[in-house]
Amino acid sequence: MGFYKYIKETWQKPKQNLGEDYKKLIMELRREDSVARVEHPTRLDKAHALGYKAKQGFAVVRVKIRKGARKRERVRNGRKPSKAGQTRYTPKISFRVIVEQRANRKYPNMEVLNSYVLAQDGMYRWFEVILIDTHHPAIIKDKDVNWIIAKQHKGRVFRGLTPAGKVSRGLQHKGRGAEKVRPSIKANQGKGK
Repeated sequence: MGFYKYIKETWQKPKQNLGEDYKKLIMELRREDSVARVEHPTRLDKAHALGYKAKQGFAVVRVKIRKGARKRERVRNGRKPSKAGQTRYTPKISFRVIVEQRANRKYPNMEVLNSYVLAQDGMYRWFEVILIDTHHPAIIKDKDVNWIIAKQHKGRVFRGLTPAGKVSRGLQHKGRGAEKVRPSIKANQGKGK
């Protein structure tokens, strides 16, 4: 087996395989900021599989997100508590998409390539997001990734064009039962009456 296959097997069950090291990692992650740039990806096999290269123009950002349903602003008067809309409010996009958008807002000069789950505890989940600087000469010359510098990929994370965004839009399904997901659900509203 190659080195990357061992890394992949280790991260399939990190609590059992890493043991005390996993606990130490979680403790370090809790002390970090919500969006923190890291020198190297923690899961090297996953990052490389998703297109990361150890060269200039690439950046990895670690993002922390709170688990559970999102909080909504409370309306103070004129509602029964049960009708205030506080509970059972979940966003229509996944945590992974929210995390990618937060990373892109922190680094607006870059574009999101992909992301993956790193770790979780009882309260938080951590992701690592791979970002690309579209103006860097090393990226412009690289034939594997220079497709991202085209203007149609600008702000791709906010338009659901990353792999996580496509999953949230339902584009993994084809054929029967998925007639109204393309080009988007909103575009198909009102049709077929």
